[in-house]
Amino acid sequence: MPSSYAGQADSGSGSSEFNMLAFVVKRLLARIRTVDLVQVISCSNTGAVAAVGSVSVQVMTNQMTGSRTPVAHGTIYNVPYLRIQGGNAAVILDPVAGDIGMCGFCARDISAVKASKKPANPGSYRMFDWADGLYLGGFLNVVPTTYVQFDGAGAINMVAPTTISMTVGAHNITINSTGVHIDGKIFLTHQHTGVTTGGGNSGGVL
Repeated sequence: MPSSYAGQADSGSGSSEFNMLAFVVKRLLARIRTVDLVQVISCSNTGAVAAVGSVSVQVMTNQMTGSRTPVAHGTIYNVPYLRIQGGNAAVILDPVAGDIGMCGFCARDISAVKASKKPANPGSYRMFDWADGLYLGGFLNVVPTTYVQFDGAGAINMVAPTTISMTVGAHNITINSTGVHIDGKIFLTHQHTGVTTGGGNSGGVL
């Protein structure tokens, strides 16, 4: 065997009929993809209001040859990612390059379903293939600086370094370093002109 060969066999793989059969079985089992930790290389979406997109990812655990030489994985393209969504209501939080997540690999070719977003026949006879992955984000990542936190005391905390914006019907509420803005007017400090101050209530309940 040439020394440059980077296969999976080692010095004992062909030493007996049992070892040869075991090697074949192991290689067949290795073709069955289950789940893997992956890192996002790129994402089709960047946080805008849009339909859920896809990511390009790289499997993080290297492949190994029979001589224990590591071989890095290539990029897997066009992997749909999970968005928390029901009907037309959703939490938009698109993956970014460098995120670590998980890819689960489907048992059959899902390319036709991805294209039509409807039930369809498998696009080919491939099974448990790298190309049929689905990305779920949020493993081994950094401490967030922008977040919504539901704590154990029943409080909901919203933290953003720059701006928090809410739109309800035709009204917009924005909170930033200059204060709370309601429909473009600064809450608490905004004053109306042409208003005469009253004398107050001297007789009790209004």
